[in-house]
Amino acid sequence: MEDSYIWFIIGFAGQALFTMRFVVQWIASERARRSLVPVAFWFFSVGGGVVLLAYAIHREDPVFIAGQAGGLVIYARNLWLIYSHQLKQVEEKAD
Repeated sequence: MEDSYIWFIIGFAGQALFTMRFVVQWIASERARRSLVPVAFWFFSVGGGVVLLAYAIHREDPVFIAGQAGGLVIYARNLWLIYSHQLKQVEEKAD
């Protein structure tokens, strides 16, 4: 398979992962009948962001690289905050 074709597929796979975060958020909000941001939103954000960052690096696009790298910091921080909050709740229940 040609190298550019493989990267074309990788780029679209990253975009599909990134798009799934909105689908997950939309479904969760519709079910709850209020706006929600489920944890899966952040996991799809990280997954899509990592794949798109790899694609951007391959394309040598500094604007795309900066955008994806910056977003990954935010997504990872949100997952850390969620994990820390859940850990605190578990510790409080144990006391």
